[in-house]
Amino acid sequence: MPDFAIRPAVPDDVPVILSLIRGLAEYEKAKPEEVPANEAMLRQSLFGERPFAEALLACLDSRPVGFALFFHNYSTWRARPGLYLEDLFVLPEMRGRGFGKALLRELARIASERGCARMEWAVLDWNAPAIGFYKSLGAVPLDEWTIFRLTEDAIERVAGEW
Repeated sequence: MPDFAIRPAVPDDVPVILSLIRGLAEYEKAKPEEVPANEAMLRQSLFGERPFAEALLACLDSRPVGFALFFHNYSTWRARPGLYLEDLFVLPEMRGRGFGKALLRELARIASERGCARMEWAVLDWNAPAIGFYKSLGAVPLDEWTIFRLTEDAIERVAGEW
């Protein structure tokens, strides 16, 4: 029986996390240049003086085969934290074996332990397998909300207007 585990990422995992992020980008039909992340940036944002996110790894026989990257957001109405799943990815050849479900189960455990009022994430509208998977777990789409985004240039422009 293979050894299966979900574990928190550590600094030495940065290269594999970056590799999995690039695998996710490829799955999402992005061009390689659309992923400017590098090991130094990940190391700083995940394990630096002020970490902005956390990551879990799904491992088979100690080999990472998937990851979940998450951080806390906040609900003003509930006055409690939430857990936002930024990315979840399992290598294509490892899908259907329960790694994604195990990652989400561990995230739910973390959210419960930390007193989170909710867990949220976004999924591309064309990703029918993921949508079906999430619905099978009891997740519901929030059709009444529209996501807005400012990217780096727009952030600098808006910040400079004040």
